[in-house]
Formats: sequence, C-alpha cells, structure tokens
Amino acid sequence: MQHSTEQIWALATALDAKLVEMRRVLHRHPELSGEEVWTTAQLKTWLAEAGIDILPLPLKTGLVAEIRGSQPGPIVALRTDIDALPVLEETGLDFASQIPGKMHACGHDFHMATILGAALILKQMESQIAGTVRLLFQPAEETAQGARELIAAGAMNGVQAVFGLHNKPDLPAGHVGVKSGPLMAATDAITIDVLGKGGHAAIPDATIDPVVAGSAIVMALQTAVSRVISPLDSAVVTIASFQAGTAYNVIPPGARLLGTVRTFRPEVRETVLATIERVVREVAAGYRAEGRLVVDQGTPAVNNDPAMADLMRRSAAALGLPVDEAIPTMGGEDFAEYQQLAPGCFVWMGTGCAENWHHPRFMVDESVIHKGAALFASTALMALAELQA
Repeated sequence: MQHSTEQIWALATALDAKLVEMRRVLHRHPELSGEEVWTTAQLKTWLAEAGIDILPLPLKTGLVAEIRGSQPGPIVALRTDIDALPVLEETGLDFASQIPGKMHACGHDFHMATILGAALILKQMESQIAGTVRLLFQPAEETAQGARELIAAGAMNGVQAVFGLHNKPDLPAGHVGVKSGPLMAATDAITIDVLGKGGHAAIPDATIDPVVAGSAIVMALQTAVSRVISPLDSAVVTIASFQAGTAYNVIPPGARLLGTVRTFRPEVRETVLATIERVVREVAAGYRAEGRLVVDQGTPAVNNDPAMADLMRRSAAALGLPVDEAIPTMGGEDFAEYQQLAPGCFVWMGTGCAENWHHPRFMVDESVIHKGAALFASTALMALAELQA
C-alpha cells in the first residue's frame, strides 16, 4: 500500500505537544535497568488508551506491542530502550527527576516518546497498512541485558526488519545520522589475574611481584592494537582498573586488572582477544608470575544493513529531514542483538545539546520528538511496502 508523507507529517505535528508531555512524564520517573516497573505500566496505559495491542510475553519489565494492518504482510519492528542511569540530575528543569540519584541522562525518555509517537501515527493509519508493526520497548539497555530478554521471550519471531535510534547531542537538532555497516562497537569485558608470591617489600627477591608483572602487562597491551591490527581497522583496548595490595610494605600475592575491548569487525575482535591472551600469559611468565585472562563477551557490533540504511535515508529525505553520514563510535548498544536475527538500521537523531550522554546536565531538544516519530512511522510503512514487493 502507498502512504502519504504529507499525512504522516500532519499527524506527527498534531501530536507534538502530547509527545513532549509524555517525554516529561517519563523524565520525572526514571528507573534503572531491570527495575522499570512504573515505566512499563505507564507505557502499557498509553498504548491501551490508543487501542494498541500488547503481546502477552513473559517479561518482568519492558513490553512488546503490535499494530496490525488491514491486510496481511511482513512484520517490521521499531525498538526503543526504556531504562535510566544512576545519575543525580542537575538540569534545574521543572520536570526534573523526582527520584534522587536517578536520571534519564542518556535520553531514553526521548527515545520512548519518539517510538510512542510513531505508534500513535501508525495506529491512525492502520487501514492503510499491509503487515504488522511490532513495537519493542526494551528494558536494561545500559546493562546490555534487555535485548536478549526480549529475544528469548519471542519478541523477534517473524520479524523481517528492525529499526532503532539514539539521540546525538553533537548532531544538529532534527538531523538524521545514517551509516551503512558498523556504527557502534562490539563490547567485551576482560579480567586479568596475575598470580605471584607475596612477601616483605624490603625483600623483593624472595617474592614474585604481581604489581610489576601487571604493570608490564598494561604497558605491553598498549601495542596490542597498533602492532597487530591493520591501520585500516579500528580497535580499543583499555585497562581501567588495577587492584593489588593493601599495605605500603607488603608485596601482595596477586593483582587483578579490569578492562574493555572494543572492535567493529568479528575478525578483528578474534585477533585482539587472542593477542591479549598471549600478552597476558607470556609477559607474566617473563616475570616468573602466572597470567590468566577471562573474557566476558558482550554485545556484537551494531552493523547496519545497507538496504535498510538506504531505506532510512530515503524516508528522512522524503520528510525533508537533513541526512548526515553518521560517525561511528566505540560505544556499544545491544540493538546489535536484534541485527543478528533480521536486517536492520540504527540511526542518530540530532538533538543539538551542549552536554553529552550520562552527564548530570544532559538535555535533549524536545522539538525533535515529533520529527523522529514521523521518521519511524514513515520508515516502518516504507519497509513493509518494500518487503511485500
């Protein structure tokens, strides 16, 4: 079925004030990952009031809903995250967080309002839809657990394309950042244990010093990327925590290092992790210590399907929204989990604000919400039509 860009834009514009108020209600009531009970209930209320069906999936928090067209067809999913952060808000806004120490400091309230807006638009156009638009309101993005929970509950069953967004403070308000291929990195956590032999700090020859060995490992890992990975690829290895010892005059028996590895391509991910394992083992051995590596593999890279990215570019252009080439980031996003099951595209929505994600004075430009709603309604309809064809 054909749909009218003018109709979508008119519906989005008419919803502007309502979507801003929804966003403010959500902003006042932030909830941390896995604790989004109030948020889930509020979303269910709004969706039910609009006559949108909520699927009976076994989820503690978060929800999945559907808008079914008047004719059968493919299933396209729109995803938003719903959790907040343990941040004390300092914006001074009239609708600032009412829960001390918790804040929507990453803009997930903006994301929810945007996808709610798309849902309200699509509901009003359901007689023109051939197929189903599935709405994924996902918990626990900040802990990278929520996407897997929704997938395990069946949220992606039958889905043929999936779309999502994240606000981008350094992108001009209303601009859409789109990129084919890798946009956000695979995220792996590493734990390095260095096992030595403790003793008196004044008699180091009677010990095997894990602090020295661990320090050497940290320095050796600085070349794990620059001398192993092609300059045309990107990777980050960061050791962010070094834990050892409790006294100034005691050499401890062991040390623990914690870090993160960020990569875009699976082959690079494999090479970097293998290199780290070798460096840990062999450098530690050079200092008579034992090095052990444990890798906690996180989400894969957000990798936008070229056809879906092109569809989003065309959808934005048809609405008159400026389209920019998105700049990749080494940050991670569990939207990537959905892309393992269906082709999809994750985009930046410019919000033109001074402070970046996770800052206590983080804000978004609310004038962008209805524009994002129009974009995702249009994208869903375009994807359904093209998949049907």
